[in-house]
Amino acid sequence: MEAPQHPPRRRPNVLVTGTPGTGKTTTCEMVALATGMTHIEVGKLVKEKGLHDGFDEEFQSFLIDEDRVVDELEDVLAPGGVIVDHHGCDFFPERWFDLVVVLTCPNDVLYDRLEKRGYSEKKIQENVECEIMQVVLEEAHDSYDHSIVVTLQSSTVDEMEENVNRIEQWVDTFIAQHA
Repeated sequence: MEAPQHPPRRRPNVLVTGTPGTGKTTTCEMVALATGMTHIEVGKLVKEKGLHDGFDEEFQSFLIDEDRVVDELEDVLAPGGVIVDHHGCDFFPERWFDLVVVLTCPNDVLYDRLEKRGYSEKKIQENVECEIMQVVLEEAHDSYDHSIVVTLQSSTVDEMEENVNRIEQWVDTFIAQHA
């Protein structure tokens, strides 16, 4: 099936991805405030709209129905101006995003963040291993043109603020170039 044709975007779509606990949602909320973009937290959308195939008790998370998520977001992302946050990225159509930001942080910081969230030891270990192996970064490079994938460190408040400023500047440049 061919993708729907939409007019060129004047505002970009940005995907912020990374291992759980790297600061995706906070970064996206701050970017949305700074730029007026619409923030979509995929995990929250999945829960609210029932875009899943049940609940995994062991990992305390919904089993996302990727096709239903794509169907739900297709028309929402078409006009642009959306910042999406999700820990995975390989199922989103490449055409959706103008910038893909992969947030990373040191394992000790990540461990502490996930522990504070109340994650089980098994879930913490799995996520720390994903960060060590750079699973999300590799997924982003495999799924999108390397020229739009950017890796940003997100372990301190200062780094997070710098990341928000960088993304905001990138959005402003995109809008100026597509006016």
